[in-house]
Amino acid sequence: MTTWTLARIAELVGGVVQGNPEYSIHGLATLKSAQAHQLSFLANPLYKSALLSTQAGAVLLSADDASTYQGQALIVKSPYAAYAQLTHYFDRTPTPTVGIHPQAIIAASATIDPTACIAAGAVIGEDAVIGAGTMIESGAVVGARVTMGNQCRIRANAVIHHDCLLGNRVTIHSGAVIGDDGFGFAPHQGRWHKIAQIGRVVLHDDVDIGSNTTIDRGALDDTIIHQGAIIDNQVQIAHNVEIGAHTAIAACCGISGSSKIGAHCVLAGGVGLVGHIEICDKVHITGMTMITKSITKAGSYSSGTAFDSTDNWKKMAVRLKKLDDMAKRVRELETLVKQLTANQSSV
Repeated sequence: MTTWTLARIAELVGGVVQGNPEYSIHGLATLKSAQAHQLSFLANPLYKSALLSTQAGAVLLSADDASTYQGQALIVKSPYAAYAQLTHYFDRTPTPTVGIHPQAIIAASATIDPTACIAAGAVIGEDAVIGAGTMIESGAVVGARVTMGNQCRIRANAVIHHDCLLGNRVTIHSGAVIGDDGFGFAPHQGRWHKIAQIGRVVLHDDVDIGSNTTIDRGALDDTIIHQGAIIDNQVQIAHNVEIGAHTAIAACCGISGSSKIGAHCVLAGGVGLVGHIEICDKVHITGMTMITKSITKAGSYSSGTAFDSTDNWKKMAVRLKKLDDMAKRVRELETLVKQLTANQSSV
């Protein structure tokens, strides 16, 4: 069990102790579930009422929140960022043993840094290059001529197909498939003819790819995910998409081919993009929104209708069907008003 004093934690996160600096902390927990040996945090004002009843030994708080809190606290600029930093000190994820497990399948031409970890059942293809400190977990497959940098983590049963390029500190979670064929077919004489997908997938430094996400290789040019982008579970990214630095894409989004998304964007769950459009930097797209044309101005964008009771929603759906007819009637009324106004002016 990891144990830290509040004083030591304050050093790690650049905070100030409110209370006993020698108080021992053995773990992290939410305000609701924390016990006296655990540290919690308040990042969302919606949970501020939980401070009144929390049993946490100490809480990560902003200076404003700490000024009214009677218990022990660590005062930091950003409680959520401090919490994120501390999770790594309390993380109990097993660390694989350095070296190549005898049950791994390694091509003779592969180049593997001696500090890398290759687990049982992992497969490394011909001419692949694995960097220092990189971990390939059980059942993961790294295809021919894949190159990955240092400190990457390829979780169990992830697949990286041939020729893909990964930078440093890239994480690919279980079940993700990187660099499989894009959806490329040419119609001819009533049949679909497959187009060979000869581009790559390029993942820059610090990219994080969620479980069961698929990123298709480019048809000709590469599919590119830039530095620090984070992509959640079950996201589909089609061929030749480009995603900007530090953009976040939540679960179940679908990005159609040759779309380009800028830097520092956020796509909430279930967002869809048609192909061949561009999204500029610093765009926030709310959940279940369908984007059908390019966005050239930063800001928040939404589509669809908000949920309601089924009865009200059905009534609204009926009215939506009548909108075109209503618009025509409004234009006719506007024309009539203009005529009446003109007639009165001529009198």
